[in-house]
Amino acid sequence: MELMTQEQIRAQLAVSKQQGSLVEVHDFDEAGETFDVGFVLAVDELFVLLLGIDWDGKINGLTAVRLASIHRVRSQTDYLTTVSLKCKVAQENGYFDLWHLQDFLHDHDYQGKNILRTLLTDSYQNDLPLVIGTKKYKGGDDFTGVISDLGTIKLTLHYFNSHDLSSLWEYEILLAQIDYVRVRGTQTATARKVLDQVFHQE
Repeated sequence: MELMTQEQIRAQLAVSKQQGSLVEVHDFDEAGETFDVGFVLAVDELFVLLLGIDWDGKINGLTAVRLASIHRVRSQTDYLTTVSLKCKVAQENGYFDLWHLQDFLHDHDYQGKNILRTLLTDSYQNDLPLVIGTKKYKGGDDFTGVISDLGTIKLTLHYFNSHDLSSLWEYEILLAQIDYVRVRGTQTATARKVLDQVFHQE
């Protein structure tokens, strides 16, 4: 698939936000086989914030993606049509917003704010788990845990490895190296349970 320029990407995100339409954000691989799906909530100089939607048509947290890592943004695809219909089924049957993010967004406006800093600060101050993907691994691996220290240049993450729960690990991450962040969704709710039950991080 053809790659888009940053100008084209920003334009497509702006249109999708204005229309309130679902988008595919291709940021993992240039072939386009793996991508994020969601509604555009805000765009700043470096990141786009999505209300993530999973394959079952449910809201699945907030996802911030670094604009420079996006290869293309697509709308009105057959895949998105299918997901949109699944959203309607989820709404009709009461499982569209399991994490109550619509209520959360009524009280939290991300317009005109530093998206990355706002999400990281929220997670740090409220001891909320988050998922961080970095440029180094480009979607091949990410880190799930809680921020133990947040500075202006870097953060320290206490994270766990699902295949080795013998200990929490510590990782320093430069903010400039963060490709994407996921908060307030299924992954982070599961992480909270692991941290509470296995590592007693209540």
